[in-house]
Amino acid sequence: MRVNAYAAPAAGQPLAPTTIERREVGANDVLIAIEYAGICHSDIHTGNGDWGPQPFPVVPGHEIVGTVTEVGAEVTRHRVGDRVGVGCMVGSCGECASCLRGDEQYCATGMIGTYAATDVDGTTTQGGYSTHVVVDAGFVLAVPDGLDPAAAAPLLCAGITMYTPLRRWGAGPGTKVAIVGLGGLGHMGVKIASALGAEVTVLSQSLKKQEDGLRLGADDYRATSDPDTFEALAGTFDLIVNTVSAPVDLDAYLGLLAVDGTLVNVGAPAEPLSLHAMTLIGARRNFAGSMIGGIALTQEMLDFCAEHGIVSEVEVIRAEQVNEAYERVLASDVRYRFVIDASTLA
Repeated sequence: MRVNAYAAPAAGQPLAPTTIERREVGANDVLIAIEYAGICHSDIHTGNGDWGPQPFPVVPGHEIVGTVTEVGAEVTRHRVGDRVGVGCMVGSCGECASCLRGDEQYCATGMIGTYAATDVDGTTTQGGYSTHVVVDAGFVLAVPDGLDPAAAAPLLCAGITMYTPLRRWGAGPGTKVAIVGLGGLGHMGVKIASALGAEVTVLSQSLKKQEDGLRLGADDYRATSDPDTFEALAGTFDLIVNTVSAPVDLDAYLGLLAVDGTLVNVGAPAEPLSLHAMTLIGARRNFAGSMIGGIALTQEMLDFCAEHGIVSEVEVIRAEQVNEAYERVLASDVRYRFVIDASTLA
């Protein structure tokens, strides 16, 4: 079937309306009528070619919520009429050690990204800035009742990106957690860490969003532009999650960790990062990275968010506003996630 979409025609070019071909629904596939698609900074990086050459034209979008309209003959997990979600990946080998332990995002042969990747049939995957998508049922998530579909869409990337390190490194009662940056990722980190029971501090360049941070669940909010912040909070945190996609002074942030504390990068700056080994050695500190989460953990995250009433703070836009939204994301002029109303593509 041919469906309406918005695509990046070439690196750095404005997105434009187009039509794309969706594959026939196979035995293990699900056809989803897309309702909402979140805008992630990764979409912009891809469209600009920041992460290398891309198979243009590319339809971005990996924060997808919609309704099942058709299922393949062998699909048992989803039924027509179900509200479902699709995140950053739509396939993996299913056989390697990573896949077998539920970490499909680290598939040894490479997970299949929701867009700009090579699908099993050799075609290029196209994302959620469209009216419909066909996805392997094993990579389709159930969106619990009670979650607003527009505000739930960013959970499929921003939500799981923050939930994974918070769960893996033990955020909970009795732990002190810092979230670096209060943007699309950071605001979800504050909500989730607070719901997990941790004591949460936001570390942001300025105090401009302090009121928001405290409203979202932070216990403290500090400006990193103030040198006194790093002196006052030295050796404080068990876990710091850095959401910033730009170079930061790793030694300064590592110095905020307690003994055995961990700094986890989820932001992905294009430039290399450097640190002094003694910053780690001197307090048995850890520096780690984390990328989204496996399918089972993503479903756990959605269920957790439903239980605690957690969704993203969103601004819903029409499809033709996407280029303006990109400019506003780059200018940090969104609180805190843009979501495209896919009905405006019809």
